[in-house]
Amino acid sequence: MPLIYFYFLLVSLICFILIGFDKNAARNRKRRIPETTLLIWCLFGGSIGGGIGMWVFKHKTSKRSFLWKLYGVVLFQILIGLVLYYYEVIRVY
Repeated sequence: MPLIYFYFLLVSLICFILIGFDKNAARNRKRRIPETTLLIWCLFGGSIGGGIGMWVFKHKTSKRSFLWKLYGVVLFQILIGLVLYYYEVIRVY
């Protein structure tokens, strides 16, 4: 089980860094990271890092379409977690 914690920590850290990099690129009018890329990293387990990155860097917090997509990703992750818990695929200690 600790391996999955390391995975989520790593993906969240990558997502956090990507949000910060995109904010820096936006300020300097450089090439940006596509929203789809950010959402895919959030979907693969980086939603916590992405949310913290949005809060820390104050990035994409006023863009409603991105926020709705991110909320959809988080809701999907919660539903998958509940299904896995219900069918006892994962256990919460």
